[in-house]
Amino acid sequence: MNASSDLQATLDSSRKSWVESANDPASDFSIQNLPFGIFSDRRSDARRAGVAIGDQIVDLAALQAAGLLNVSTQGDVFARAVASDTLNDFIALGRDAWRSVRIQLSTLLARDTATLRDDTALRAKVMVRQADAQLHLPVQIPGYTDFYSSKEHATNVGSMFRDPKNALLPNWSEMPIGYNGRASSVVVSGTPVRRPNGQLKLPDQERPVFGACRKLDIELETGFVIGAGNALGEPVACADAEAHIFGMVLLNDWSARDIQQWEYVPLGPFNAKTFATTISPWIVTLDALEPFRVAQPVQEPQPLAYLRHDGEHAFDIHLEVRLRPQLAKQASTIARTNFRHMYWTMAQQLAHHTVSGCNTRVGDLMGSGTISGPTDDSYGSLLELTWNGKKPLELNEGGTRTFIEDGDELTLAGYCQGDGYRVGFGTCVGEILPARR
Repeated sequence: MNASSDLQATLDSSRKSWVESANDPASDFSIQNLPFGIFSDRRSDARRAGVAIGDQIVDLAALQAAGLLNVSTQGDVFARAVASDTLNDFIALGRDAWRSVRIQLSTLLARDTATLRDDTALRAKVMVRQADAQLHLPVQIPGYTDFYSSKEHATNVGSMFRDPKNALLPNWSEMPIGYNGRASSVVVSGTPVRRPNGQLKLPDQERPVFGACRKLDIELETGFVIGAGNALGEPVACADAEAHIFGMVLLNDWSARDIQQWEYVPLGPFNAKTFATTISPWIVTLDALEPFRVAQPVQEPQPLAYLRHDGEHAFDIHLEVRLRPQLAKQASTIARTNFRHMYWTMAQQLAHHTVSGCNTRVGDLMGSGTISGPTDDSYGSLLELTWNGKKPLELNEGGTRTFIEDGDELTLAGYCQGDGYRVGFGTCVGEILPARR
C-alpha cells in the first residue's frame, strides 16, 4: 500500500478498535478520529502529547520510547516534539509527519492488531484513562484572529441594531470580516471565566458608568490551528490554504455585549472580547474531517479572484450549546446548528488574512465567528436567541435566561456523524465567576 491508500484506510467506517469504548456509536473519539492534545496524569505531571481514543489517551511520548511510533526522517526531533508541553514542535514537523502518526496509530489501535491489545504491561505504560488525566491548552498560540463569517448571524445582528432592510454592510459579502484578538487570554476548556468589568453606556444617562458586564454572552464558534505558516510578504493562495491548517477545535469567544456596544465604534471590539476565549482541548485534524466535506453556501456576488476555490470546502459538523445554572442538576440545550451554514470558508479566511502579506505562524488560532443557522433555535449566541433580552429562554428546571448569570456553566459540543461512528470534538466548557469588586 502507498501512503495515500494507508491514509484512506484510517477513514474506513468499518474499522473497529480493541479499545471497546471507541466503538460506541456515540463516542466522539472513534478510531476514525484520533485527535491530538496535551495532557498530564497521576503518574507524571509532565505535560506531553496524546491522542484520544474512546475513553483513553495514547501517550505518544511513551509509545515512541517503546519503539512503536516514529517518523523516520525526523529521528530525535520527533521524540522531543511528542515529549513537549505543547503541540507546536510536533505540528512544525509538517503534514507528512502528522499523517504518518495517524496511520501508525490507526494500525496499532485496530481490533486485529495484537501488539498493544495483547501486551498488558506495555498497554499500562502507553494508555491513560481520560478520567485520570488533566487536559491542557494544546498549543502555544502566537496570534489569534476572530472572523465574522456567518451570514445568518451578521444579518440578525444588523437587523437588531441597524435597518433590517440593510442588515449587512456593503463589504460583508465581498470579504471575510475579522479582527485581531488577544492570544494571551485563550484558555482551555474547564477554566473558569470571570465576568468582566468595563464602561457601560446606559440609555438614561449622559455619560458612561463603570461596572460589571450586564449582558454576558457566548459565541458558538469553531477555530482552526495553523499547521504551516507563511513568510512575511508571501500570501497563501486560497487553493493552497487547507494545506496550511493542522486541525479544528470548538471555540467560545465570550462577549460582553453592553461593553461592546459602547466601545466598538470606530475600531471594533476591544475589552468586550479580550477577557477570555475558551477552546476545546482536542484538535481534530482535517484528514479526520475529510469524509464530512460538503458544499459551502452559494456566494453572491462571486468573490474576487483571490478568494475563489473549486470544490467543496464546508464540513458537516453538528453543534450545540448547553446552559446549566449553578444549582441545576441538568443542562438545558439552548441551540443546535451546523458548521456547514458558514458563508466564508476557512480557506477563504486564511487567504484573505494573508493577502496583504501578513505572516502566520504554527499554532496561530483563527476563530470562525459566531455560527448561526436559519431557524430561531439554531442561533449561536444568546444575543440572537433572546433577541437582545426581549425573548427570555425557558430552562428545563424552571427559570429563564436573557444573558449569562454568575455560576452558569456553558458547554459547546460538536461532532460529525458517520455510518455507525462519530468524529467529535469533545466539549468546550466554562463556568462564570462573579466580577471582581
